[in-house]
Amino acid sequence: MSRINTNVPALIGQNNLAKSNADLQVRLQRLSTGIKINRAADDPAGLIVSERLRSEISSIGRAIGNAERAVNVIATAEGALSEVSALLNDIKGLTVEAANTGAFSKEEIAANQLQIDSAVASITRISNSTSFAGLQMLNGSLDYLTSGINSTQIQDVKIFNANFGTNTTIPTTVEVLASANTAQLFISGNTTGSTGALLSSVTFELQGANGVDVLSFVSGTTLSAVVFAVNQRKDATGVSAVLVSATDQTSGLILNTTTFGSEAFVSVNKLSGGAFFQTFDQQNGSAVNRDTGTDVLALVNGNLALGDGTAISLRSSTLNIQMNLTVAAAQTQSTYTFTVTGGGSIFQIGPKINSNQQVGVGIQSVAATRLGNETLGFLNTIIQGGSNSLVAGKQREASQIIDEAIDQVSTMRGRLGAFERNTLQTTIRSQQIALENLTASESSIRDTDFAVETSRLTRAQILVNAGTSTLALANSSAQNVLALLG
Repeated sequence: MSRINTNVPALIGQNNLAKSNADLQVRLQRLSTGIKINRAADDPAGLIVSERLRSEISSIGRAIGNAERAVNVIATAEGALSEVSALLNDIKGLTVEAANTGAFSKEEIAANQLQIDSAVASITRISNSTSFAGLQMLNGSLDYLTSGINSTQIQDVKIFNANFGTNTTIPTTVEVLASANTAQLFISGNTTGSTGALLSSVTFELQGANGVDVLSFVSGTTLSAVVFAVNQRKDATGVSAVLVSATDQTSGLILNTTTFGSEAFVSVNKLSGGAFFQTFDQQNGSAVNRDTGTDVLALVNGNLALGDGTAISLRSSTLNIQMNLTVAAAQTQSTYTFTVTGGGSIFQIGPKINSNQQVGVGIQSVAATRLGNETLGFLNTIIQGGSNSLVAGKQREASQIIDEAIDQVSTMRGRLGAFERNTLQTTIRSQQIALENLTASESSIRDTDFAVETSRLTRAQILVNAGTSTLALANSSAQNVLALLG
């Protein structure tokens, strides 16, 4: 080349050396930071994806923390309920002991009553004092709120879960489709030769859901005497009796179960005598010796609810609820309404804030005034001065209330345990797996691969050295023109 004003090889050398230097700087930056994308210009598309992944990773990490905290909350509540359950079991034992009036003096029964009073007070104290980081847990603060419930129709409403979504309330409609019934058998009183009384001596076995009893009657026993004998043992059999017409012995009698539902039954089995003796499914009906009750059939917000006697329950994605219908309501095909207005506790266990990734849980109060039900009575009625206390001779009634309270606390513990095991723990495990996979994906996009970058660094260093040497040669090549000047 014989031109010296413009050194094209030097320009080419400078350009390539600048590229090599820039590449070297990139390799050094990536190796020093450990990050492949230090600026948006490094990989615009990769930056967008990695930032989205980082956002998801952050949200999932917080969701895992939320679920782990929820486990601690539930464990705290369940631990307190365990102590309540132990107290109820002690109360039950004291009540059964006090029923042994043939061997226990009034003073001993009063001593049992004193222990029961103390235990009941402790249950209420646990209800009021159980908290987690200032959050009251067992005093009803975390229970769902309702309005518009008519106690002559619906009682003992317990809401375990309600998903409000974007709404502030959940209108609830209960439509009774088929009535709840007791089991019934009819015995005629219009018997030729002995109207309103048994025609001859008879011994029969009477069986109900509570147990079996054998009854014997002589010829001429009035039906009202049979009614009295059956009712005297109704707590042992679960079967009561009533005359069709209270003033007419010839109207016949009806054997009724004391409870409603498919688990209630009455069975009469003649053992001896009484060739005339026969039970029927109804007046002028078919001869049968056994009948079974029926559960109420109802819809709750258009969903078929599970009936159990006069009680109904529904588990849906929106509402998990249990309630008791009064006898009148359970036997009337009608519609009843009320509204869930709020309350409950919401656990955010997913990375996105929407109703699909939130779980609502209702925790009812376990104070003595709330354990039990409106039919039997509540736990506070078994203390001294209450209507079902031991010193008042109400051991049987107190025992039924305590059994109901034990069932309620056990059910609550079971629901919380199922929520912890099947919802929270499974969520934690699944989110941890998602966190691992998302972190691995984000790392593959954004983190430096040192094996690759060190090899590229070596290449860039060689190119910079070669470029520097080449540029020196290009700059010195112009001096060859001097040879032409001689």
